[in-house]
Amino acid sequence: MNDTSRMDMAPILHAEHLAKQVRSGDRQLTILSDLALSVFPGETVAILGQSGAGKSTLLGLLAGLDLPTGGELSMFGQSLAALDEDGRARLRAGRVGFVFQNFQLLPTLTALENVMLPLELSPRAGTEARAREWLTRVGLGERLDHLPKQLSGGEQQRVALARAFVTGAELVFADEPTGNLDPDTGERIIETLFSLNREAGTTLVLVTHDHALARRCDRCLRLDHGRLETLHLDEVSA
Repeated sequence: MNDTSRMDMAPILHAEHLAKQVRSGDRQLTILSDLALSVFPGETVAILGQSGAGKSTLLGLLAGLDLPTGGELSMFGQSLAALDEDGRARLRAGRVGFVFQNFQLLPTLTALENVMLPLELSPRAGTEARAREWLTRVGLGERLDHLPKQLSGGEQQRVALARAFVTGAELVFADEPTGNLDPDTGERIIETLFSLNREAGTTLVLVTHDHALARRCDRCLRLDHGRLETLHLDEVSA
């Protein structure tokens, strides 16, 4: 799908005048200010920025894991402000996947059980078979019964990728997915992430310091002083 046909669709994520302030002692800190963003179905969007710029805060807001202090935000055409925490969780269930820098696997569950978990929260037939299929797709068909502590960092992140895509998610958020990995392992994770995303036609929004990862996306944005600016790919160094 080309960029023009995407823009003819309703955005899967839409933010207007988005703001986030937090209190630190007797001071109020502005993290995001009057931020605007639209993400369309099938897009891959990278958000770059220095440490402390608020990238993870923005991702949490876009995912409905946190609430803004101002502005409007919608996901799948639904205003997140109109939903309580349980309502936002129901909206995400089966439609939104997550990949985190520190993997966020449950330590007492096997690789298979970790991938089955989101399927069990949204029950459907063939849960175990589907989880096995996705672990095989990420190259872990022989590691199904291993606990996270028995897996390398790269293997844990591949489990996390399988978990993010196993529900047929329409939207995946990735927060520094290569941040805890060495360069070679990180490159393999990038290849796996974009291969899965391409096959599934999923919308991907990621925050990263990794310019090689950002350059793989359709659009690159930089978060600076609480606002987003569009970067041309030639502005994103290799």
